[in-house]
Amino acid sequence: MEEEASSPGLGCSKPHLEKLTLGITRILESSPGVTEVTIIEKPPAERHMISSWEQNNCVMPEDVKNFYLMTNGFHMTWSVKLDEHIIPLGSMAINSISKLTQLTQSSMYSLPNAPTLADLEDDTHEASDDQPEKPHFDSRSVIFELDSCNGSGKVCLVYKSGKPALAEDTEIWFLDRALYWHFLTDTFTAYYRLLITHLGLPQWQYAFTSYGISPQAKQWFSMYKPITYNTNLLTEETDSFVNKLDPSKVFKSKNKIVIPKKKGPVQPAGGQKGPSGPSGPSTSSTSKSSSGSGNPTRK
Repeated sequence: MEEEASSPGLGCSKPHLEKLTLGITRILESSPGVTEVTIIEKPPAERHMISSWEQNNCVMPEDVKNFYLMTNGFHMTWSVKLDEHIIPLGSMAINSISKLTQLTQSSMYSLPNAPTLADLEDDTHEASDDQPEKPHFDSRSVIFELDSCNGSGKVCLVYKSGKPALAEDTEIWFLDRALYWHFLTDTFTAYYRLLITHLGLPQWQYAFTSYGISPQAKQWFSMYKPITYNTNLLTEETDSFVNKLDPSKVFKSKNKIVIPKKKGPVQPAGGQKGPSGPSGPSTSSTSKSSSGSGNPTRK
């Protein structure tokens, strides 16, 4: 077996895992409700594996190469226990070298007669002062998948100059399910820190998009706040994550409507006060009895 699932509390017995996770295991294990903190331990990649990948693809950035020489991929998960039920929640993953494949070569994009990703090119949104130039699906960029994000998108290593690509000309971008690009970091090392400090919370990459994370994910963010520094999500008030319902205010107007309806049918007691009373039905009945406009028509 190349991979071994490591149980919680391995920070003391396996220092290299503690260094790899930047000590986040101890933080998770001390958080309320967190259980089953697990790291799938993977052996380091051999140098010939890296050389083979570079020959078939591009020169690997130095920080990416050093990562794979430490571990051939990364996968850490943790769950929460709610009402005696264990719910898988956090997931941090980096693909192994064998799964570090070019995006356009994925089988889901190579169906017969299907549109290619290059057909989706749109040059209307180019670089600006606060946003670098987005990647291209055509030959102008070379894109490799680092993490499939459990189906919520793809984190990609992007060579922005195309082939022959330069190792120093790489960035990390997030491709959402609508195939829009969102910039994450300049280097793989910076992205790895983001991955760890966001605790692998669901959809955390969407915190770096203009539309943000889903309401359900916000609830988890409010319970297990990421150790982060580069998102406006956590600058919001904590109360904004919780929907508050005040029954006294919601039903206040309804109570005012119900009270007149209950008093309306009591006409004998308030029949003499119909013209001056607020009740609509008593006023109309009084006017009909006192008015003689209806009798001539029947006669």
